[in-house]
Amino acid sequence: MTSGSGALECVETDIVRSAGVAPADTAQPVAEGLHALHADGDLRTARRCFDVAYARAEAAGDVAGMAEAALGFAGVWVHEHRTGAGAAVLEQRLSRLLGLVDPQGAVAVRLRARLAAERDYREGRSDAVLAVLEDARAHGDPVAHAEALSLAHHCLLGPEQRLLRREIAVELLGVSTRTGRRGDLVMGLLWVTADLFLDGDRHAERRLGELRHLLAERPHLAAGYVADAMDVMREIRAGRFEEAERAARACFERGDRAGDADAAGWYGAHLVAIRWYQGRLEELRPMLDRMVHEPTLSAVDNAYYAVHAVAAAEAGDLRTAAHALARLRGPSLKELPRSGSWLVTMHGIVEAARLLGDADLAAEAYELLRPHAQRPAMVSLGIACFGSVHHALGVAAAVFGRRDLAVEHLTRAVEHNRALGHWPAAEASRCALDRLGPDQPDRAVCVRERQHWRLDWGERSVLVENSVGMLHLAVLLANAGTEIPAVELAMGVTGLAEAVGARTSPQAVLDQEAMRRYRTRVADLRAEMESTSDRRRAEAARLESEALMAELAGSVGIGGRSRRFVDNAERARVAVGKAIRRAIARVEESDAGLGRHLRETVHTGRRCSYRPV
Repeated sequence: MTSGSGALECVETDIVRSAGVAPADTAQPVAEGLHALHADGDLRTARRCFDVAYARAEAAGDVAGMAEAALGFAGVWVHEHRTGAGAAVLEQRLSRLLGLVDPQGAVAVRLRARLAAERDYREGRSDAVLAVLEDARAHGDPVAHAEALSLAHHCLLGPEQRLLRREIAVELLGVSTRTGRRGDLVMGLLWVTADLFLDGDRHAERRLGELRHLLAERPHLAAGYVADAMDVMREIRAGRFEEAERAARACFERGDRAGDADAAGWYGAHLVAIRWYQGRLEELRPMLDRMVHEPTLSAVDNAYYAVHAVAAAEAGDLRTAAHALARLRGPSLKELPRSGSWLVTMHGIVEAARLLGDADLAAEAYELLRPHAQRPAMVSLGIACFGSVHHALGVAAAVFGRRDLAVEHLTRAVEHNRALGHWPAAEASRCALDRLGPDQPDRAVCVRERQHWRLDWGERSVLVENSVGMLHLAVLLANAGTEIPAVELAMGVTGLAEAVGARTSPQAVLDQEAMRRYRTRVADLRAEMESTSDRRRAEAARLESEALMAELAGSVGIGGRSRRFVDNAERARVAVGKAIRRAIARVEESDAGLGRHLRETVHTGRRCSYRPV
């Protein structure tokens, strides 16, 4: 629903234009509009008052009154006037006034900031409004400064703009102490709260509590509506769907009462999030059929196209789903504006690509989403959350055939969603992992390359500097599925008894079975050197063979008898475990997925093993 704010005419407008009015007649509706806008947050009443004030000021030739009325008519948000007619009326008023006021004055700065923000927002940009913000800072007028900050913030809702956005929100809080308008303080705190939710910050609820306390002292309809919408999101995260649906309805009614142009769109977003996690998205198809063409939606909001595609695909209507995706994708997904709905739009695109089996689209989305893996996919000012971006990355990777990446991202998604307190999303990520089905993981292979070890695992390959722990790993990986005593690993590498000068025990550094395994491996490597035509493999086999021979040489004494060592299995367990964990940590620095694989499959203790299956 919309309040009809895009239309210029109200009942009184034509009357006052045909009558002679004095400048003083403008003062009352301007004052009422300012109170409604900045004190009460009543956007509907403010627009009505400012529309009347503009008509009266225009009839009286009162440029100052026209400017104040036009700026107030624009509202507190960017793009409040969603219809083409409403946006055109606003821009015509602002542009006309810019040619009438002192170009060096504060009013001119305020007009330029609003015009720049409206244009930037519709085009998915922020450069023009940020340039005017610099002018506002230099000018020094606190009202112009505060308005430019808030407008610029609204044009910076893309995920890559998080740091600048947070700086601007904090700056607005500081400037609000000098404007004399309570609404600036409310807006500053609201922006800070939204930023924390958008970043998945653990302290977001604290700022929301602070905002609630401020609103309890004196209500502000517009800010209170956003806070209510955030609370609906939190109910959905907690999995309390019935409570969330009731709260969403009440929230919509408050937004409509405030005259917020987003009331219908946000209510739809709440219902989509609830039905998405209930597995009942198909029920919303009639609503989605309407919402994709709803004129009150933001000019840069494409999320409904993506959700429409998912709902259609789930219903088996693949033609409609493909059509919706094609409209979204255009020549390239890169062209989609990085608005406050971008992450959720991409989340929906990935899910639709999964349902349609579109590997190319999934791969394209993956590359765009990858820099934002640690963010939650949220709509607008944090009013709906679809969980960790890792989830969409995992689903996309599965679609284009990279199971290893899919497992890695979805595992992280489960953890991230738990940290967010988004239990339905955590369950959805776990179910996505289950959909991948059982897999026989590739064995990791470790070979010596001069002063390094090369580990290969599937398509992954990393080089790690030589260390005691890497030699332990090499032995375990070469004997997958076999338990090897820690004392064998320790004494085969370091000759622990001699290093500490302790008395010997009747147990050998390497018993006959251990030496047999080492020698068997050496024989296999020599056979490989003689049979392979691959020079790289032959060289790797030679280096590993030489390394193992050196270890054998350090483990036998006169006459080839095995050396003895102290009977301290506990010392060996600790030393070997630490060395292996350090080695795996180094692997993880180069390749997190391979490092995680080793942590999950290499077992240490008195007996050590590598069990990839």
